[in-house]
Amino acid sequence: MSLARAEVAHLARLSRLALGEEELDHFASQLDQIISAVARVQEVAADQIPPMTHAVPVTNVFREDVELPCLGPGQALSQAPAVEQQRFRVPRILAED
Repeated sequence: MSLARAEVAHLARLSRLALGEEELDHFASQLDQIISAVARVQEVAADQIPPMTHAVPVTNVFREDVELPCLGPGQALSQAPAVEQQRFRVPRILAED
């Protein structure tokens, strides 16, 4: 199947592209090559090939989860710049009405 200049001109008009006469000939041949390549790919007998998401097997590279004891309040607050009633003290950002 080859593309005619009229079809390329129609596609250009639909895409709102202003193409000259030389460009129409040039793009007609390029689009014809692209359509031929796609047609060749579609000819491949892929009935026995299972669908896949990756070309190579993907393995998980994460380490196993290991439970560790969590920080106590004293350890967590030991590096805080300000502490009040065993909580982090932060500057007020909203004024009370």
